[in-house]
Amino acid sequence: MKSPMKHFLTLLDLTPAEAEKVIRRGIELKVLQHMHDEPHHTLKGKTLAMIFDKASTRTRVSFETGMYHLGGHALFLHSGTTQLGRGEPVEDSARVISSMVDMVMIRTFDHAMVEKFAEYSSVPVINALTDLTHPCQILADVMTFVEHRDKIVGKTVAWIGDGNNMAHSWINGSATFGYTLNIATPKGYEVDEALLANAREKGATVHIYDTPHDAVQGADLVTTDVWASMGQEEEQKIRETAFKDYQVDSTLMALANKDALFMHCLPAHRGEEVSADVIDGPQSVVFDEAENRLHAQKALMEFLMGVES
Repeated sequence: MKSPMKHFLTLLDLTPAEAEKVIRRGIELKVLQHMHDEPHHTLKGKTLAMIFDKASTRTRVSFETGMYHLGGHALFLHSGTTQLGRGEPVEDSARVISSMVDMVMIRTFDHAMVEKFAEYSSVPVINALTDLTHPCQILADVMTFVEHRDKIVGKTVAWIGDGNNMAHSWINGSATFGYTLNIATPKGYEVDEALLANAREKGATVHIYDTPHDAVQGADLVTTDVWASMGQEEEQKIRETAFKDYQVDSTLMALANKDALFMHCLPAHRGEEVSADVIDGPQSVVFDEAENRLHAQKALMEFLMGVES
């Protein structure tokens, strides 16, 4: 019997067992590609529609390359050159596009748009980033941590900076992957309270701290993001003032566990949210993390398509 169709809009859409399966499969696929150079055309003949409202480097390259590796085809659709960008109702676009492809990936601003698209889609939908969450990045991040430290369950992650879509995804990930999350954000830039409450109800362990120094104590992983995300460029100067005490530098990293890793979803601004000596230093795994978007998302697409690995 065919499994019920699943979407991936937040990390809470995966059970802990399913999430672990995706991570382990991502690691297997990486080995197949790097060590054995073995073809793995598990999605031969399948098509992924990639809908972009936001500019992208890692998302487009990883999904498009991933579908090629899996033997399928990725179709790039920009909102400016499709009927979605000319006002066609999301539900109509969802019905039409999903009738022609096997999966849909969306990178956009409004999370509600992705939810509505999924509601009317006849195929799995992947949230490749919204202003609320960025779950694919956490799959790559957790995969990277597992590669370097074997497991993340029971570990402590420290989030320093904006209460943005990455912070929200780390919150959801606490419920899915079983780590403790410490958060330090400036006043006025806190995480979404409703999302936090929902994740806690699902089992997330999240602690909010007043300062980065408190949040990184005992951390196995320290992670951050840019101070002004895409679409917030006009706030740059204001945010520089608000976030001036939230840079992850060597002094802050020294307060975490001795073998703590540093992560950043990239692109990074050296000298702002992170110092150059940290992001380019021995504790940083940001480029492993970036590459792992490819492998983790390949595993995710296989999972959503019901491929047994």
